[in-house]
Amino acid sequence: MRILFTAVFLNFFFFTALAQSTYVPLDPDTYHRIDRFLIKFPDKAPNLHTGIKPYFRKEVAELAQEVIRENDSLSRADQFNATYLLNDNWNYTNRVNQTNYNKPFLKYFFRQPADFYSVDVPDFTLRVNPVVHFEAGRDTRVDGMRYVNTRGIQVEGQLDEKLGFYTFIAENQARFPDYVNDRIVRDTILPHEGYFKPFRTVGYDPAAGYDFTTARGYINYAASKHLSLQLGHDRNFIGNGYRSLVLSDYAPAYFFLKFNVNVWKLQYTNLFTEMNADYEFRDQLLPKKYFAYHHLGVNITPNVNVGVFESVIYARDKGHFELEYLNPIIFYRSVELMLGSNDNALLGLDFKANVFKTAQVYGQLMLDEFSLPNVRARNGWWGNKQAFQLGAKYIDVAKINNLDAQVEFNFIRPYTYQHENKFTNYQHYQQPLAHPMGANLYEWIGILRYQPLGRLNLTAKAFYTHYGADTDTLNYGNNVLLSYNNRAQEYNNKVGQGLTTDQLHVELTASWQLRHNMFLDVKQILRKVDSQMATRSYNSAYTTVAFRWNIPQRLHEF
Repeated sequence: MRILFTAVFLNFFFFTALAQSTYVPLDPDTYHRIDRFLIKFPDKAPNLHTGIKPYFRKEVAELAQEVIRENDSLSRADQFNATYLLNDNWNYTNRVNQTNYNKPFLKYFFRQPADFYSVDVPDFTLRVNPVVHFEAGRDTRVDGMRYVNTRGIQVEGQLDEKLGFYTFIAENQARFPDYVNDRIVRDTILPHEGYFKPFRTVGYDPAAGYDFTTARGYINYAASKHLSLQLGHDRNFIGNGYRSLVLSDYAPAYFFLKFNVNVWKLQYTNLFTEMNADYEFRDQLLPKKYFAYHHLGVNITPNVNVGVFESVIYARDKGHFELEYLNPIIFYRSVELMLGSNDNALLGLDFKANVFKTAQVYGQLMLDEFSLPNVRARNGWWGNKQAFQLGAKYIDVAKINNLDAQVEFNFIRPYTYQHENKFTNYQHYQQPLAHPMGANLYEWIGILRYQPLGRLNLTAKAFYTHYGADTDTLNYGNNVLLSYNNRAQEYNNKVGQGLTTDQLHVELTASWQLRHNMFLDVKQILRKVDSQMATRSYNSAYTTVAFRWNIPQRLHEF
């Protein structure tokens, strides 16, 4: 598969290409700044499609340059945010609108306010930045300090305005709060990460520390004015919500090839990935599985976008890729039927609509399996597996500058994302590809963000989740790692079945930006879990202080 992808990718170097860019790394705080401007000034970036993340740096730079021209109508915090986006994407700006420029340190360092070291010469740019995350905290459920210790480097650049490249590598040691340890014990894997080693203990233990490496990287090439290709090892996010019901950034990075076509009001994306079917401590090659995805988005107006998508997860003997799925414009379900396969195909749609330059309504609908006769019979047949999302964003609440709110509802029926085995279920490296809580749930999310000063961000999040947990012997449809062949019942399935659980997760965060992409965070997490099984019920509080440089917050919101 890698040879095939590489051959296809290199073939496009014979095309005459136009300017290309790297991508804005996935970070909820950065993307909130961008989305806020897209709601407030939708005409400034009419061709930027928000249904698939990450966004091109070039598109974000163009948006920031247009926004900064509205300087007289911007709040001080928005002026700061527009400047931040200009500085963060300086190599794709006209350099005229950059502000807050600092003098270089020792002539070579911080030539640009966003970068520790940079090179800017004709036909070549290079950006090199250290990556640091030091965090310490206390959890009321477990003794001992919880911490994160991350050190690394991030390098990116551009060659001949055609080829973009990016790499990120970090070495980590961490001891997680107890609710994260619960997930580690359940799935035998670290959330968001791949290979790891326990230290100071043997196996999975609340006192355990974990040592792991995080690595991502890609090259991006402009094959033509409207077609770009990305080959790499990274993550993607599908949708306009805080959660994704299709593909989120919860699971670790994976190998992929992405074709992106932007023309007129259309964006068409093809994503082909290679993933791991499971994970065990063993010195041998892990079994492979594959994910193929099509998404067509249409910006009907600068304020309205509608998209349709399909995906399929599958594996072949000895890890072979199914060449039929390389067809970029065919209906995957028809291929699946013609092959006589039992692959796991999903269909769906997404949308967003901006309203009065102050709000946005968005949603997703995902169909795993659907039987209309059983729906009409209202018999709770296990095979009716669907999920939907509906949400809204509201900026400048009550006309208070930079006070933004978001409300989101997610509903996922039992056994959604499950399949016959680990090769066709909706997981990579023992972690869900879509919602981090799996399925058999409904969830309310409320987020309030306030930026009273450019450098200060205050965020409150609340996640209320009603779900049915599986028992040690019965599969009620919550954990996507389980096989639906071992389901607890055929009919009368409903959301919350099994060990009915109500979970409230609240996060309060104050973040101060010391300089560009350098943050000091104070966070308080409160959790309340009420389960039918008394031993799974608890209340906890987790308090942390963190210093971050060129890395997003490490979030465990499940």
